[in-house]
Amino acid sequence: MQVATYLYKDNQWNKKLDTSLDSKNTLILIFASLEEEKVKEELLNIAKLFPLSIISGASTSGEIFDDEVYDDTIVVSIAKFQSTTLKNHACKPISNETSYEDGVDIAKELFHDNLQGIFVLSDGLKTNGSKLTKGIASIVHSNVVVSGGLAGDKAMFERTWIIEKDTFKDSFVCAVGFYGDNVHFQATSKGGWDSLGLTRVVTKSKDSIVYEFDGKPALEIYKRYLGDKVKDLPENALLFPLKLRDESTTEETVVRTILGINEQENSLIFAGDISQGSHVTFMKANFNHLVYGAGESAEKLDFSQYTVETLLCIAISCVGRKLVLKSRIDEETEAIKEVLPENANIIGFYAYGEISPLASGICDLHNQTMTLTAIWESNA
Repeated sequence: MQVATYLYKDNQWNKKLDTSLDSKNTLILIFASLEEEKVKEELLNIAKLFPLSIISGASTSGEIFDDEVYDDTIVVSIAKFQSTTLKNHACKPISNETSYEDGVDIAKELFHDNLQGIFVLSDGLKTNGSKLTKGIASIVHSNVVVSGGLAGDKAMFERTWIIEKDTFKDSFVCAVGFYGDNVHFQATSKGGWDSLGLTRVVTKSKDSIVYEFDGKPALEIYKRYLGDKVKDLPENALLFPLKLRDESTTEETVVRTILGINEQENSLIFAGDISQGSHVTFMKANFNHLVYGAGESAEKLDFSQYTVETLLCIAISCVGRKLVLKSRIDEETEAIKEVLPENANIIGFYAYGEISPLASGICDLHNQTMTLTAIWESNA
């Protein structure tokens, strides 16, 4: 496996693209928050230089390159595999209503012998991430690692896009399958948020909308927790996510971000589904704990079988973390680099949602976490 990473900043690449890496088993990932027309121009050039490679990517809320965070740039990784087979699921339209079925279709398309991992990128505004991951998990076994993220749009929440080959796709989902005995595909995630207040029960909800906690209007209770920060809703909701435990399915917890509010219905709109009967706890930011959480995500990766010299690490963090940490944002990427092998190639982006396995191995949607996907090949 050969890996090269590139940064496009101030109208130039940090180094020349290595076209010798082009092959049918080469994966090129492109993450960008730069103006769309400039990204399209560079994408067309990359597609021309790498006609055999699989090209995928997403719009972002910021880019990660090595141990630094950037805005208005393009980051690229080119990974040429030696003995691993790649299969690119054809991009398809996705919507909140069809996300489960879209997940099922992706999983059926990619689920074949020796499937080790699936990397998913999807629209950040038109995707129900909970249903998408449940659809995938209904088909693939828990020993197949599924990871990825939902595209971002800085902090504007207006429009996101996915890259397929040399084109931008609105309201689409794409996935790549990794096959073979020598490929190692791992994914972990960690948050680092502090609990705030009592645990409450969701007594009325539908899909991603919560109407009541403990029989009382959800928005009313949430505003009580925010205090004087309530005047900046819904933007400040990114700074106060919820920890969710769905007792009907698992004892494991995930974090959910509030994307919007409905004053007329006194309800909260989340980035993923929250079922009735779930237990939720409001959370708040602790700068140091968020940074430690990113490092802990890297520490959860198992490198006991890592004996080679090339590793690709895809870091996908949440836009909410970026808004909280502000000038300290590089600290979470530095914490990752300190833990990873010295020769790790790191790229990634800030997203509207992260996809990573739970402790059970089943993939799920996460919010407000640092999710890491580590990929390498053993010597054939």
